[in-house]
Amino acid sequence: MGGGDDGKKPVAAASSSSPGSQSPPSSPSQSPSPASSAPQPAKSEPASDGPKGSAPEPAPAGDGPLRGKVVVVDPGHNIHNAEHSAEINRQVDIGTGHKECDTTGTETNSGYAEASFSLDVAHRLRAILQSRGAKVVLTHDGDRPYGPCVTERADIGNKAHGDAAVSIHADGAEPGQRGFHVILPARVRGGAADTAPIVEPSKELGARVAGNFVKVTGSAPSNYIGHGTGLDTRGDLGGLNLSTIPKVFIECGNMRDAQDAALLTDGNWREKAAQGIADGITDFLHG
Repeated sequence: MGGGDDGKKPVAAASSSSPGSQSPPSSPSQSPSPASSAPQPAKSEPASDGPKGSAPEPAPAGDGPLRGKVVVVDPGHNIHNAEHSAEINRQVDIGTGHKECDTTGTETNSGYAEASFSLDVAHRLRAILQSRGAKVVLTHDGDRPYGPCVTERADIGNKAHGDAAVSIHADGAEPGQRGFHVILPARVRGGAADTAPIVEPSKELGARVAGNFVKVTGSAPSNYIGHGTGLDTRGDLGGLNLSTIPKVFIECGNMRDAQDAALLTDGNWREKAAQGIADGITDFLHG
C-alpha cells in the first residue's frame, strides 16, 4: 500500500498534469479538457494551523429534519500539501501503527486534483445539510497551509460531538477500474484506537450513503473493490481508527479512469454526489 490515510500513494504535485505513481487501491475518458465546471484549486495563501484538534465553530443552522444534529464533513487532503512535503510525510500514531500525517492525494490525467474535488463536494454537501437544519463542521476549508493530519481530522469530529462524519475522496486506481465505494471502520483496538462503539452505527451510515449515492448519481458500485457491494472495511485508516463518532470514507470514483474522470470534473455530477451523500446521512440520522 502506498502512503496516506486513503491507501493511495501521493502524486508528485497536486496540481501537476503528469500522473503520479499509484499503488493498487486497498481502501475506497478520455480525460476531459479542463471544463468550466471544474473548480480552480484553492487559494494558496497559507493560514494559521490553529489549535490542534480544535473543532471549527459550525455555521448557524435553520429549521429542518436535521435540526439539532451535528455533521462533520472531512474534505480529503489539501491542495497545499505538495508544498509541505516534510510536514505531511511525518509519521503520526493511528493506534494500530503509524502513517503519514497526510498525503497530496491523486488527480485526473488532465490535472484536476482530488483535494479540489473533495473540497468542492464538501461545500455542496454543507449547503444541503444546513438547508435541512444540521450544524456542519468542516475539518478544514482550504484555509490551512497543509493537512490537517489524519489524527487531527478524527479529533476535530470527536470534539464536535458529531452525530455522523463523512470523509470525501476520489480514488487513484488503474484505468478501467470504475465506480464508488464507501469505507467502513474495522473493529480495532490499540493505543488511542478503539472502534468497537462505532463499528455498527458506521456500518449503517455507510450502507445508507452507498444506497443513496447509487440512487441519486446513477453511478455503479466499484468493480474492483467491495465485490459489487460498494462497501469496504478497513482497519488501517487513522481517520476511522481514532474516531469516536460514526464515520465513513467515500471514494466517489476513480480519477484515473476516463469515464469516471468525466463525471468527477463535472459540476452537475458533483452536485448529485453531494445530494446522494446528504440523503444517506439524513436517512441514517432519522433511523
